[in-house]
Amino acid sequence: MGKGILERLNEGVVIGDGGFVVALEKRGYVQAGPWTPEAVIEHPEAVQELHREFLRAGSDVMQCFTFYASEDKLSNRGNEAGRHGVSAINESACRIAREVANEGDALIAGGMSQTPTYAAGGDKKVVQEHFQKQADAFTKCNVDFLICEYFEHVEEATWAVEICKSTGKAVAATLCINKDGDVDGVSTAECAVRLANAGADIIGINCNFDPDCVLAAIREMKRGLEEAGLKRHLMTQPLGYKTPDANKHGFVDIPEFPFAMEPRTLTRWDCHRYAREAYELGVRYIGACCGFEPYHVRAIAEELAEERGKLPAASEKHELWGGGLKLHTKPWVRARASRQYWENLKPATGRPDCPAYSTPSSHDVTD
Repeated sequence: MGKGILERLNEGVVIGDGGFVVALEKRGYVQAGPWTPEAVIEHPEAVQELHREFLRAGSDVMQCFTFYASEDKLSNRGNEAGRHGVSAINESACRIAREVANEGDALIAGGMSQTPTYAAGGDKKVVQEHFQKQADAFTKCNVDFLICEYFEHVEEATWAVEICKSTGKAVAATLCINKDGDVDGVSTAECAVRLANAGADIIGINCNFDPDCVLAAIREMKRGLEEAGLKRHLMTQPLGYKTPDANKHGFVDIPEFPFAMEPRTLTRWDCHRYAREAYELGVRYIGACCGFEPYHVRAIAEELAEERGKLPAASEKHELWGGGLKLHTKPWVRARASRQYWENLKPATGRPDCPAYSTPSSHDVTD
């Protein structure tokens, strides 16, 4: 038997994969709005290929494409994904992830997220019944560990952690909040403590915010855990977009969400910086979320190549810091084959009439 997630984290850095819902929406396999993962049944080859690209880019974890795959979410607001059934979707996602993970030395993780039932005021028993159905599928498929991700309310996240912990597997828990706390006003530091006390082995932030915002939030989580005398592994999975102007709900409140986010896309060099700053902060599960494509993950793996003792397979066609440009026919492009050039570049957008910042919406309703 290979090493599990906690054993790997105790020994060094683990690189997660990137975003699936946004990437597959752009490729024509996910519907924007519900963002549910029925593609694992309707187009399994598309999901498999994206997993494979992340594996080749250096991901150590294939996260099963089970985002928003709770029974209530699959049928919410007339969404037809529910016709496939919660068990079928979650089990298919696990099989696809495992098949690709077996092509390398990767683990698979089953994931569950916030539910419409909680947002509508459902009590703990009813909400946990939805989590249990997903957990049953993950147990049946023998995933390596579980991730409770994309929770705006720490209370709901702790309910998910409790169900996942009952499986006997390692549990990661990530909130989609910034340094100011969850949407109920619980501080980010206190959120980390509550997740730890609920049984989470790995704690962090995912989605909704860019690497800078996520790392600022992780600093608060780290502080909270240290002050409480709790030791847990830290995990980051930020957006692949710049969101310095986002409010507490993150990029979903930015006017460009979801169909005009491309001007905010991180460069691969931004990902180098994110990986280094996360590592120096003490984060050992360094992953990514919406907007991160395989080349972004490759940049993380390349930045941490010395720590990991290897480069990813995808680096076969990518010399570090643009070294391959030395073969270009234009001398001014050959001159760009250096770390100094790319680290100091301030990329233009080519959009002279566009502002640097937007005015985000401000709402408190999530359903």
